Amino acid sequence: MSAYANALEMARETPDSRNRYVDFLRAVSILVVVVGHWLMAAPQVVDDDIAFNHLLSTTDWTHYLTWILQVMPLFFLVGGYANAASWRSARLRGEPYGAWLRARLRRLVLPVLPLLTVWGIGAYVLFQSGLDPDLIRLGSQAALVPLWFLATYLAVVALTPVTLRAWERFGYKSLIVTAALAGLMDLLSLGFGFAAAGYLNYLFVWGTVHGVGYAWADSRLGGLTHRLILSAAGFLTAAALVVLGPYPVAMVGLDTETVTNSQPPKVTLIALALFQTGLALALEGPVRRWLARDRVWTPVVMVNGRIMTIYLWHMTAMVAMIGVSMLAGGVGLGVEVDSAMWWLTRPLWLAALAAVTLPFIAGFGRFERPREDRRPAPRVWRPVVAVVLFCAGLGFVAAAGVVDDDGLNGLVLSLPFIAAIAGGVGGARLWERANG
Repeated sequence: MSAYANALEMARETPDSRNRYVDFLRAVSILVVVVGHWLMAAPQVVDDDIAFNHLLSTTDWTHYLTWILQVMPLFFLVGGYANAASWRSARLRGEPYGAWLRARLRRLVLPVLPLLTVWGIGAYVLFQSGLDPDLIRLGSQAALVPLWFLATYLAVVALTPVTLRAWERFGYKSLIVTAALAGLMDLLSLGFGFAAAGYLNYLFVWGTVHGVGYAWADSRLGGLTHRLILSAAGFLTAAALVVLGPYPVAMVGLDTETVTNSQPPKVTLIALALFQTGLALALEGPVRRWLARDRVWTPVVMVNGRIMTIYLWHMTAMVAMIGVSMLAGGVGLGVEVDSAMWWLTRPLWLAALAAVTLPFIAGFGRFERPREDRRPAPRVWRPVVAVVLFCAGLGFVAAAGVVDDDGLNGLVLSLPFIAAIAGGVGGARLWERANG
């Protein structure tokens, strides 16, 4: 059965009770991230030497595009909606927290292990062949930078029972508290120089946005008028923070800025989330009616079926294509960045990258749908320790790449695999065989 036929069958079996707009926003947000990464990357070959430019660093006007292209707030919004439904369902079934968290880890982390395996083996071979470690490090950092998001998301997911309980008991007061804490961390880090405090905002900022997803799940974001007001308030707040505060226009991290909005995240991203949430949910009604058509809903099902694979491998595909281009003498990379010709060739660039990504999706997509886990619930400490190790390993790899001047960063690369073993994330098939 073809991928489309399989997706069409799944689309037709979708229950009427499912909010298809959640899946639609998840698919759109990931595709925007992919296109944004590909568009902002601006490698250029000059005199047989490659410069790894970034469009945001070379072209100031593109900073305003990040108010639309920085869609991680929408993904955390959708995550809040989905995780609320998932944990509430587990509570009704009497499923323990340990089993629930292990199941979430299996869906989110198992697809990462093949990516790290490929990069670990590839980087080792390239290093032993004498390739400049700096090039390997740059390539692996570019390819694995999406892992920073996954590390943050895992921590937020693990805290869902606590944050959802706070939402159910205190409502919007719980979100006001986490937003205020995010503001306090900004004050401590930017105003008083306690830089370490800013890193707590990976939890406070994204936890607040995740909590807005709870409000959406509970139908507490009002109707069209309220959502448009929410969007306008978010936009004006973000604009005021940029104009009056120390925050830059670009809503993503830039090496050229002394202060960035995303590394670590700042309160500006909460305001951006409200702007994007109100705008996106203002369209919920008509788009949900549109998604009721099989021919519209089927592509959404297809993307969601391989969404982690698309996200994890799209930058590896770009690095691979750049590497092949360099072996061919830099073909296609000689156009001056931000020139008229550069922009005219962007559709071809994006189409080529999409074509290169497809084999990765076909080859590694199967890891995204692990078999049903019938094992008894683990002790709570196991998946919790796994989350800590996963977050540490993925964060380090995203920040530093997979090699240094001495060779492979073996300990950092091994942490996610150690986490998988410690948390019992893998092994479901072996358990089934052993227990009949």
